[in-house]
Amino acid sequence: MMRLHNLRPRPGSRHRVKRLGCGESSGHGKTSGKGHKGQKARSGGSIRLGFEGGQMPLIRRLPKRGFNNAAFHKNYAIVNLDDLNQFKAGTVVTETLLRESKLVRGEVAGIKILGNGELKHALKIEADKVSASARAKIDQAGGTVAFPEPPSREAVRPQESADAANQQSREETLPKAGSKNTSSKKSAAKTGARSKKAASRKS
Repeated sequence: MMRLHNLRPRPGSRHRVKRLGCGESSGHGKTSGKGHKGQKARSGGSIRLGFEGGQMPLIRRLPKRGFNNAAFHKNYAIVNLDDLNQFKAGTVVTETLLRESKLVRGEVAGIKILGNGELKHALKIEADKVSASARAKIDQAGGTVAFPEPPSREAVRPQESADAANQQSREETLPKAGSKNTSSKKSAAKTGARSKKAASRKS
């Protein structure tokens, strides 16, 4: 049976330390197993893990896999001002209109207007992002820029609070289980105590 006094390390897990520099006859004398000269033979001349003598290391040559933030990157469709001159003055330029005119294609996070070119007439532009130069040129042409409002969470919260209030009112209106039984038991106990007191007084 194994006890604290007879615990022993596993055979082969411990061995004696190699003694270096104890003469040539020991086999590890003179250079102590480090060979002749060079960086590895010097005192403190260690080389970091993965160093390949200045060559491009293996860790940098291999393709990288795993998590990165590229999946969360938002791609915006770029539309310049000179592309908007095909619309008539006073037109409300939206994403649907840009897709119908083939200026925006594919799945994008939004529309961004850049200031390349000149805007010839006033337009009502709805975009997610507008550069400073494009904004100045749109204002100069008499146009306007509107930003679509993102869906807010406040619209959901009132409904949730209303549901919670309705649930609470239902719980208050419903009778609690066992409330009648407890009241009847208390009344019976009170009547019994009164009868005992009356009997004791008569005696």
